[in-house]
Amino acid sequence: MEASQSYRCELGHRLQGLREAQQQIKDSASQTRDVLKQHFNDLKGTLGKLLDERLVTLLQEVDTIEQETIKPLDDYQKLIEHGVNTAEDLVREGEIAILGGIEEQNEKLWSFTKKASHIQLDSLPEVPLLVDVPCLSAQLDDSILNIVKDHIFKHGTVASCPPVQIEELIEKPGGHSTLVPHEWTTGFEEYSLSSRRNIALQNDSESSGVLYSSAPTYICGQTLTFRVETVGQPDRRDSIGVCEEKQNGYDSLQRDQAVCISTNGAVFVNGKEMTNQLPAVTSGSTVTFDIEVVTLGTTNNNEGGNFKLR
Repeated sequence: MEASQSYRCELGHRLQGLREAQQQIKDSASQTRDVLKQHFNDLKGTLGKLLDERLVTLLQEVDTIEQETIKPLDDYQKLIEHGVNTAEDLVREGEIAILGGIEEQNEKLWSFTKKASHIQLDSLPEVPLLVDVPCLSAQLDDSILNIVKDHIFKHGTVASCPPVQIEELIEKPGGHSTLVPHEWTTGFEEYSLSSRRNIALQNDSESSGVLYSSAPTYICGQTLTFRVETVGQPDRRDSIGVCEEKQNGYDSLQRDQAVCISTNGAVFVNGKEMTNQLPAVTSGSTVTFDIEVVTLGTTNNNEGGNFKLR
């Protein structure tokens, strides 16, 4: 009995969930229909407005061309009509002169002849040919219907699940560096460089020499960090450091105008080993250099300035 009641209760919960699912489908379908109808009605109104505006523009162009081209013809028509009226008056006056008496006829004929002499009866105005007169027409590309049809048929989609919506975006500060990327000098057979030339591997050789950076890009005030990925057989001459300028002929940075740290942690300044001792350099070790200008005694202000180190 208890199991039956529990089973009936569970079925009731599932039936309620099923009804909620059915209602969600119906409500979302009704809402989607309303959205689609409203959207396409808005599109119809917008497209109709755009078409009406384009039609008004084209009709205005027709009116402008018509007014500009027909005005000279209207003026020409008035001139010809004035000539027709003058000719009709002259014909009428000639007919009256012929029908009058002899004395009156002579006087009217003299007046008719005088007026006729002022009119060039053998000169007729030239009417422009139709080929020389504008003939307006409208060029309408029917392909726009196919283009619009393709866009309309592809416009809008209906999905059974709502798309992902981004509700909040938080702007994070970005980073930008104007420092030139570090590169090692190429052309040393004793060292193998990575594709970006920022990682150097010392080959097995008795004398490797000093590998310098390709350019003096390290400036006072900056921080320079070397990372040792792996180490091999240690040598007392092996060291990492910075120098004022490149000097060939040395097999180590343990020389004048250079500061370096050997693999056993000894610190060398200008070729002399200092009393302070650092931990030995091993795989994963990082060596960081911070350089600042130190004034020793009095100096000339005109001799100052930044300088770059290798």
